[in-house]
Amino acid sequence: MKYRLLYTEKAKKTLSKLDRYTQKLITKYVRDIESLEEPRYRGKAITANLRGYWRYRVGDYRVICKIEDEELIVLLIDLDHRKEIYK
Repeated sequence: MKYRLLYTEKAKKTLSKLDRYTQKLITKYVRDIESLEEPRYRGKAITANLRGYWRYRVGDYRVICKIEDEELIVLLIDLDHRKEIYK
């Protein structure tokens, strides 16, 4: 089964503030994640204060997601430049 991708309001707002090129790059990447049978293949588990979340590297940006296996959902929580995302 394929996973569905959902965005939080915060993620939508952040994505809309980025330049068009970066928006397209991130959108294409998360669509690729959505099409995978197992979205964890491309990501990396986050430890420490965001335990249970997954991160994906898209250029200099990081996309933070929560994967809900029961409902087959990848919830895009937040995204930001790699220098700012973990603050």
